[in-house]
Amino acid sequence: MYTVKGKADKNQLLTDHMPLVKRLAHHMKAKLPPSVEVDDLVQAGMIGLLDAISRYEETHGAQFETYAVLRIRGAMLDELRNSDWLPRSMRQNMRKIEAAMSSLQQKLGHPPTESEVAKLLKLSLSEYQDMLGDGGGHQLVYYEDFHDNEGSDSFLDRYAVDDADPLRSLLDGDFRQAVINAIDALPPREKILMGLYYEEEMNLKEIGAVMGVSESRVSQLHTQAVARLRSALREQAWTGPA
Repeated sequence: MYTVKGKADKNQLLTDHMPLVKRLAHHMKAKLPPSVEVDDLVQAGMIGLLDAISRYEETHGAQFETYAVLRIRGAMLDELRNSDWLPRSMRQNMRKIEAAMSSLQQKLGHPPTESEVAKLLKLSLSEYQDMLGDGGGHQLVYYEDFHDNEGSDSFLDRYAVDDADPLRSLLDGDFRQAVINAIDALPPREKILMGLYYEEEMNLKEIGAVMGVSESRVSQLHTQAVARLRSALREQAWTGPA
């Protein structure tokens, strides 16, 4: 049972952090295909916020907002998984791109260009770029990456050592450094884009203005950069750190 003051405190947490839910929803929406409604993300995020409020007294050593962000984002990702926002065929195409990048990287000794990837996939450059555009919203980590059904261990198994909370394990373990190393190895243009997007928190339109390209082109380059990162992380998991 909560005291009257305790109830008031929880209601205040809800009121104070509703803008946080909307901000996180709009930032996540920028990474996703047009079919995803921001209102659905907000609704899922509110459920995550309520869950954070109800569970917060059980946490130790974490500021409420830090804890709430994890719960809110987790609820939004659950909603996306349940709605299957990225079709299986699209993920298969992205896996083909990742595999092509890995093969060319090993063969050439440098990050392959778009033309080189397109040629290996037997696509024209415009067809390859269209495929990247269709893959808008391609993520660095998917839930199924922890349970790869392709006959081999997940490429994230090496990094996630805490089965109870694999995402937390990734953030606290070697995965963070592995991502930093992979970003450092990106071609300069894509490295700048990732910095503007994830560090400066600029949206695709703003990045396009800075880089002098269209918003759709920024989306293509972002998808390609994420594919490079996933390819690099998969390679590290197979071969171990250098």
